[in-house]
Amino acid sequence: MYQNFSDFIKDKKSLCIIQAENPDGDSLGAAISLDYLLADHEVSLYCPVDIPKYLHYFKDWSRVTNEFNFRADGYIIVDTAAEILLSKLIDDAAIKNRLYSAPVFVLDHHETEDDLNFPHDKIIENRPACCDLIYHIAKEQGIEINKDAAEAIFQGILSDTLGLTSASVTAETFETAAELTRLGADVSVLEDLRREFMKKSPRILDYKADLIKRIEYSLDGQVATVLIPWDDIREYSDEYNPNVLILEEMRLVEGVKVAVAIKTYPDGKVTGKIRTASDAPIAEKIAGYFGGGGHPFAAGFRTYDTTYEEVVADIIKITPELLNENN
Repeated sequence: MYQNFSDFIKDKKSLCIIQAENPDGDSLGAAISLDYLLADHEVSLYCPVDIPKYLHYFKDWSRVTNEFNFRADGYIIVDTAAEILLSKLIDDAAIKNRLYSAPVFVLDHHETEDDLNFPHDKIIENRPACCDLIYHIAKEQGIEINKDAAEAIFQGILSDTLGLTSASVTAETFETAAELTRLGADVSVLEDLRREFMKKSPRILDYKADLIKRIEYSLDGQVATVLIPWDDIREYSDEYNPNVLILEEMRLVEGVKVAVAIKTYPDGKVTGKIRTASDAPIAEKIAGYFGGGGHPFAAGFRTYDTTYEEVVADIIKITPELLNENN
């Protein structure tokens, strides 16, 4: 079933693992676990942006660099098949040329359509996390999963499933978790590490209080949105991702079906992170309206030459119909 992955890596001495420009726990876990799993290869890990500090609980997160390896024999893109999430790479002419000329393989677990224009092989399968997909590829293809790889895979799965509590989790996910535990991943140790790095300074807690006060409600309280402008991104993102601070709080407000944290940038770029209630699996449909994608309950998008107010107006326009379709 996954033989094309083994065929891709077998004749390559060096490989570069690429994350999108919005790294999260699943993409980081995927990159790091592949580093461990492909021990017979020279592996470099690339991300166009710095790994956020709240993800520094991953062992070997510092292996990820902003320096693209132009000499790799092949490239593996993890956790996305959407060109818009790789725009920083595509906008760089040298990197774009390399991706068009070198062998590329894509590993993704999202339901959104593959729209990458450069030639590539792929495994795209609807699973709770990209790390979950990597685990099954390794098991089927006989790739040894050592303790380090098991921990990275488990951390990625825990991150993308909110600790094995999201709607995407199945009985098979728990079976995977059990096997990863047998391979040496201790969930209590991993959770202690995560909690340590999730601690907030008094300054960040004050900022969170300010974000909470900024939340705007629409459609009789069914839609909650918050603006995170460039000044906030510049001041706070290196210490703590504002999206991570606020989104779950928004989703847990009584009556809220759709929570969206929206960032605005000086170049006209607007990004949105979406979380939806357990009875409103429409996150990826809202994101799809803006050219993004993701899961039914967690998704994201990026758009240009628009404003926060215009994005909110569009969300308010499309949400009632999507909720009605779901019901």
